[in-house]
Amino acid sequence: MTFRVTVLGAGSIGIFVGGKLAAAGADVTFVGRPRLLDEISANGLRLTDLDGGDDRVAADAFAVAAEPTSAATADLVLITVKSAQTAVSAEQLVGRVRADAVVLSLQNGIGNDTVIEEILPSCVVLAGMVMFNVVHRDLGAFHRGTAGGLAVSDDPALDRFAPLFARAGLPLDRHADLLPVQWAKLLLNLNNPINALSGLPLRTELGQRDFRRALALAQTEALAVMDRAQIRPARLTLLSPRLMVRLLTAPDLLFSRLAGRVVAVDPQARSSMADDLALGRRTEIAWLSGEIVSLGRMVGVSTPVNARLVDLIGVAERGDPRRWGGAELLAELRVAKARAARATAHPSNDA
Repeated sequence: MTFRVTVLGAGSIGIFVGGKLAAAGADVTFVGRPRLLDEISANGLRLTDLDGGDDRVAADAFAVAAEPTSAATADLVLITVKSAQTAVSAEQLVGRVRADAVVLSLQNGIGNDTVIEEILPSCVVLAGMVMFNVVHRDLGAFHRGTAGGLAVSDDPALDRFAPLFARAGLPLDRHADLLPVQWAKLLLNLNNPINALSGLPLRTELGQRDFRRALALAQTEALAVMDRAQIRPARLTLLSPRLMVRLLTAPDLLFSRLAGRVVAVDPQARSSMADDLALGRRTEIAWLSGEIVSLGRMVGVSTPVNARLVDLIGVAERGDPRRWGGAELLAELRVAKARAARATAHPSNDA
């Protein structure tokens, strides 16, 4: 049986995942921006990864469209848009997607599946996360630059698709409760704003202790918020989230010796947030550091480090080309933390 798949949000992640499914024999339609659709229509796809994988998909082996009309016959719809576009994208499926189709959200952040389910109540809507980074090179070439697979909420509706994903080299890691995985991925994604502000490839940025210390500040703050909210993030690497924070602060030589055993990063990899800033697009900062700030307000935990990262990315989104060095970014975040501590110790008497 040939499965019909619609990928709604044909960016780097959507094209890589959909392209792998097409290479495995699925009938795939990509829905997205003309810029990328024109590129892959003209060149086909070349999908590579840090483990040496190399798949080529001819342009006539998939379809492209500006609107998700293909959802009317799709067995599976993958939503891979940025979180800010979730509701708008789901609305495009109303009256189009079949009631027996599975709609799988492969997005960063928490709660996108809930938004989709409210708009498409008759469909099986499942949460999922892409646990790897994809670099868009050019001429239809997309490269998986970090380790990881696809984590999804378990459901019997996935049974028929599991062999397809396995053939594609993207076996589904199915979880009865995906929330701990989503929160753990959010912790890792707190590096996205730091990487974007640095302007450096991920491996170069993470190779500098001051950038890692900045990430450790953001993650430590996030873990405090999660503790108060009684959220227990899953362990996604060889180390638990708290041990990972300790590793981040280690001297460069020690980190370089140990990090390869913990997380693999290709020299070409950059964060998706860095790509968004380079293209003048709005980022997902509200669903990353902003999620920690919002949760902190709810549970009464101060989050000055993540709040400052939200502010700095906001400045960058408005066109500020500044690239931060590790020492100056770390100092900026430490100042924000110290100010918050002073404000807590000496609250204003103003009523």
